[in-house]
Amino acid sequence: MSALARDTRPLLVTGGAGFIGGAVQNVHWLKERWDRRITMIEADVRDHAMLGYAAREAGAVFHLAAQVAVTTSLDDPLHDFEVNVAATVSLLDAIRRRGEPVPLVFASTNKVYGSLHDVDLEIRGDAYAPSDAHHRLLGVGESRPLDFHTPYGCSKGAADQYVLDFARCYGIPAIVLRKSCVYGRRQMGTEDQGWVAHFAICALEERPITIYGDGRQVRDLLDVADTVEAYVQAWKRHQQVAGRAFNLGGGPENATSLRDVLAHIERLVGRGVRVEHADWRPGDQRWYVTDARRARTELHLPAFTPWRSGVAELVSWLAEQRRIALPSPLRRATPSRVAVV
Repeated sequence: MSALARDTRPLLVTGGAGFIGGAVQNVHWLKERWDRRITMIEADVRDHAMLGYAAREAGAVFHLAAQVAVTTSLDDPLHDFEVNVAATVSLLDAIRRRGEPVPLVFASTNKVYGSLHDVDLEIRGDAYAPSDAHHRLLGVGESRPLDFHTPYGCSKGAADQYVLDFARCYGIPAIVLRKSCVYGRRQMGTEDQGWVAHFAICALEERPITIYGDGRQVRDLLDVADTVEAYVQAWKRHQQVAGRAFNLGGGPENATSLRDVLAHIERLVGRGVRVEHADWRPGDQRWYVTDARRARTELHLPAFTPWRSGVAELVSWLAEQRRIALPSPLRRATPSRVAVV
């Protein structure tokens, strides 16, 4: 029996009422299924005393709590700093003061690489693509220099580096996962965060969608079940990968443009969606695709869910929640893997 299997201490998930941890609307769903295994602590991560209390007996920490929107960070950079940087350092220090090696897996972001302004792009159909074959075929790897842009990029980037430095200076077995575009069932997307679900919700409710820029922006989509699996595997292998940062995204095989995602959703719901356009937003990456080879190899991750079938599952779930009939039954992909800790 492994040491992890023998460890009966609780696991702390900060941001447990967020999408990956479980959206606010999902709290009752979680409690109905695992009531005796879940203790909800309703508190602000800026309450450092409460944060330390929550971490006092944890056998491992999944740090997902964050201010998640670039737009909000531009409106209130101090709040963004307090939530994303100060709270992260407070949590790390609480673990440090325990004097024992408590694993921590941190939710970072591809925004730590900035706008990728030096990657020359060309238009191929409805999508941007790098001119050089290396980026076009493989994506962005961990060797890419960090380049923070917008207060959100700065705060998540600073927290990212604090996590790695606490691993280096204090021996905390911490791992950073720099995520790309995560989507999936039970996502309550908004215009500022969770754009795939936001597009699907607007399509189902016959509301217009605002696209900032021309819609040719490319992202590599990663199903939430695949994301959770990566977190669990990082925790299980923390002794081997502590102090490391991994890029985590769907990769080139799951790369697609906003226009293509919207067209797929329109086919699924059986009608067009009214689209309005606005100016590009600060720091928006016109192209970002993850080179996830290191994460897939070292975390022993299975093949990722193809984005078209994953989005079909998401649309089907959102329609069921709203009791909206789709034009024809969606051919569901292989059921998403649900990692149970």
